[in-house]
Amino acid sequence: MAVATFSVFDGPRSRRALPRIAIIGAGVAGLGIGWRLADAGCRVTVFERGEAGHGASWAAAGMLAAGLEAEPGEERLLALNLASQRLWPAFRDQLEAAAGSAIGYRAEGTLAVALTRDDVEQLRFSVEFQRNRGIELDWLSGAEARRLEPHLSPGITAAVLSPHDHQVDNRRLTLALKAAFRKAGGELREHSDVSGLDVEAGRVRGVVVDGERHAADTVVLAAGAWSALLEGLPDATRPPVRPVKGQMLALRMDPEHPVLRHVLWAPKGYLVPRGDGQLIVGGTVEERGFDQELTAGGVLALLEAAWRALPVVEELPINELWVGFRPTSRDDAPILGPTSIDGLVLATGQHRNGILLTPITALMVSEFVLTGRVPASIREFTMDRFGARTPVGAGRAAERTAP
Repeated sequence: MAVATFSVFDGPRSRRALPRIAIIGAGVAGLGIGWRLADAGCRVTVFERGEAGHGASWAAAGMLAAGLEAEPGEERLLALNLASQRLWPAFRDQLEAAAGSAIGYRAEGTLAVALTRDDVEQLRFSVEFQRNRGIELDWLSGAEARRLEPHLSPGITAAVLSPHDHQVDNRRLTLALKAAFRKAGGELREHSDVSGLDVEAGRVRGVVVDGERHAADTVVLAAGAWSALLEGLPDATRPPVRPVKGQMLALRMDPEHPVLRHVLWAPKGYLVPRGDGQLIVGGTVEERGFDQELTAGGVLALLEAAWRALPVVEELPINELWVGFRPTSRDDAPILGPTSIDGLVLATGQHRNGILLTPITALMVSEFVLTGRVPASIREFTMDRFGARTPVGAGRAAERTAP
């Protein structure tokens, strides 16, 4: 999958010549697509049921871990994740320039550690699989890992450093995308719940918001875990997306003397250090629907996993606790591109990879909207893989694919 650069279109085009776009959902997917399309000259309105960027995008940890997250059976998803990972540096530079603010991108790399003999064997198995797919990884002894991170537990016997698995401050990212979208001429309507689609003769005509019709030539459904709840979707078009609950917390480090500098993957948890001194600890994986309750058991599991790998965390104050809902598809892969309704486009189902996939989602979905051709890199991630048929006219030329 040869996608090596992130680019926006050269200057604004005539807004009369390009379509009116309505985007449902102002997370990183919706805002990223909206920014690209507005920058290309389209008339873009993003509708958000709450505050922009405060759903799964706000609740995430911001890991860009295409390498260490690679698992057997997800080879096609790995190719997409790696392609998006390669886009991140250029995407960061363009977004920071457009928004006028930094997004907290850090490139120290990611450490995965083992505490028991079983952990070591699991780590060896994962490393072999990942290296066989071209991922650069460095095997470390426990002592070598502690030279990188002195506060690691003495019980850590082995570790792996993934130098290309970076991180970004997801909350700064959402704020930057919001600013860049607006500066490009996009309209953001927060606290505007889209109650349904306006569809006529199999063609989308707009969305219904607060009882009023908002006309649009193309509608992008990027509502995360809520995407399947949109009224008026026929079953063949409704994306098979459900919420997977994650409880998370943030501890507070001294930003001048942080106890951790690398992203750290421990058995049963992960820790992500921020430049402002926050240490993100996550995340539970629970099939509990839209249950927003924090639980003692969930928080205990997070703290225990963090403490076993980094004992010094017991001295850190708790800064924040929260719950997020990962938008998870039937096969844990994103759903991108055309649907059986002409003009309705999907950008949802990213599961745990929403932040990582932000650049390629923005690039590929906006390209499809503008050209009508499904880019090769997302061809295997449309609704077609679930048996849904896409008409020839969807998105102006959905059956055609880019080379």
